[in-house]
Amino acid sequence: MTVTLGAHNVRKRECTQQKIKVEKYILPPNYNVSSKSNDIVLLKLKKQANLTSAVDVVPLPGHSDFAKPGTMCWAAGWGRTGVKKRISRTLREVELRIMGKKACKAYRRYKDSLQICVGSPRKLASVYMGDSGGPLVCAGVAHGIVSYGRGDAKPPAVFTRISPHVSWINRVIKGK
Repeated sequence: MTVTLGAHNVRKRECTQQKIKVEKYILPPNYNVSSKSNDIVLLKLKKQANLTSAVDVVPLPGHSDFAKPGTMCWAAGWGRTGVKKRISRTLREVELRIMGKKACKAYRRYKDSLQICVGSPRKLASVYMGDSGGPLVCAGVAHGIVSYGRGDAKPPAVFTRISPHVSWINRVIKGK
C-alpha cells in the first residue's frame, strides 16, 4: 500500500505530491467492522514525510475535547458530490455543522461518545462516497474522520470522534 500526500488533483502528477509506502497499519483493539465503532486506523509510513506548504500536520484534540453542537467545521475529500456524480478529480472541502445526537437517531448504531453527527441540513451539504477516512477540522484541530452516511448523499453523516482515541494514538506512536 502507498499513500500520496500533498495531492490536489488525483489524476495528475503534481510537484507537491509525496508517495510513501506504508510499512504497516494498526487498528484499535476495540474496532468493530459491523457497527463501525472505533472506525479509525493508523498508518506507519516506511519513511518520514517532508513537511511543506502542501503537506502539514493537524493537531489532535485533547482526550476529553468534544466539538460541541453548533460548531462549524471543515471536511475535505475527493468523494462524490451527489448520488449520480463521479468521484472528484480535485480535492474539495465543505463547511459543516456539528449537530446534536438526536439528528443521527436514524442510525441505530450511532454512539455519541465515539462518533460525531455532522451536516448542514439547510444547505443539504455533506460528505459522501469516496470521502471515507477524510478529516473533520474544527478551529484548526482534527476532531473527526469520515465514517458513514446516508445513501442519498444528504446530511447528516457520521464521523469517528478522534478524542477518545488520543491515548491509544499516543501509545502507538511511542511504540507501546
